[in-house]
Amino acid sequence: MKTYQRIIPIVASIAIQLCLGVAYIWSVFQTGIAISIFNGDNAAAGLAFSLLLATLTVGSVIGGKLAAKFSVRVIVIIGGIILSAGFLLASFTTPSAYWILWLGYGLMGGVGMGFTYSTTIACAQKWYPEKKGLVTGLIVSALGFGGVVFTPIVERLIKNFGGQGVGELKTFAVLSGIFFVVCTLGGLVLKNPPENSEQSKKESALANDPNNMSPGQVLKDARFYLITISMALACMGGLMMIGFAKPIAVAKGLGETATIGVLVISMCNSFGRLTWGVVADKLGPKKTILVLLIGSGVLSILVNNANGYFIYVLIGLIGFFYGGFLSNYPTLTAVLFGPTHMATNYGMVLTGFGLGAVVSSYIAGHYKNVAAQDISLMTPAFIIAAGCALVSVVLVLLVKTKAKKA
Repeated sequence: MKTYQRIIPIVASIAIQLCLGVAYIWSVFQTGIAISIFNGDNAAAGLAFSLLLATLTVGSVIGGKLAAKFSVRVIVIIGGIILSAGFLLASFTTPSAYWILWLGYGLMGGVGMGFTYSTTIACAQKWYPEKKGLVTGLIVSALGFGGVVFTPIVERLIKNFGGQGVGELKTFAVLSGIFFVVCTLGGLVLKNPPENSEQSKKESALANDPNNMSPGQVLKDARFYLITISMALACMGGLMMIGFAKPIAVAKGLGETATIGVLVISMCNSFGRLTWGVVADKLGPKKTILVLLIGSGVLSILVNNANGYFIYVLIGLIGFFYGGFLSNYPTLTAVLFGPTHMATNYGMVLTGFGLGAVVSSYIAGHYKNVAAQDISLMTPAFIIAAGCALVSVVLVLLVKTKAKKA
């Protein structure tokens, strides 16, 4: 198999994941949407973001199963159409029909992203079965880097369309068009390795691994529930900061440079996915996740004590550690349950991520409302996140990664 033939699906996956990175710049929309649609209710506005991440998990499970039955190409293109249609629908949201945002941006956007997210990861892993950690880190880091690419674009669009509280909805319509074009073109060149290729032979050999399990078998394995719940708890701090990075920076007195917070967490999120993916190839995903949990817990506790521009450093570090979770849980899933049904199995594990997204968004939104005049009152949210990271450490320690004897 020629090298360039292996690279094409990787490049296409990266382009698609860059678009999915728009999910991680919600804090750019948060304040304007809260004011214009929800009369200042941050929790109600943040629900759109949490719904998108939650239904992304549902879309990942469905998309993984359909990709196995039909093809990666078809499912990615369909996912792009659903995503595009969802953002277009969200552009018609009004205060009296606020549910359109939850339906379009949240539910449809999440399902569309889910169709493309785990499917492209699984496809990339099949082309490089000998470097799963590196390839997974590379693909998911593109999603994080998408936040860096789209933050200035979205900021400019919002400004040109009338500014905060006015331009957000029209910006959704523009993003809809971008998603449609990129996902369609990228999907057209995506495919799994041919059956007689070296990669397929390696995958076939891995299929005989005693750890290789079907989704039905995975649901009967206690380790599935341990890592799914641990993922829900692990991502709490990162999700809180991603959804509220800009409002927190504004509340810290950095309104003029608050967008830097979004750029920093997006860039560090991306860098973390790639870096910790490489680390996992050496250290193993389980040990790497334990390191990430400890670091994430400590950083969450420090949020209230960060003042001035140091808040950007802390935001970046939280994003860096959070990114590691998104590159290591897919690898851990493949290690525990094998590569054959990885797209579907990881989609099921992502239900934990979706649960964490909903809970963290509500907690952060609630305490942001409480902290309207004093940002220190948001401290309990990040203390809860630190406690969740500690519990997750215990759950991960209980996971046995060695294959069971036949």
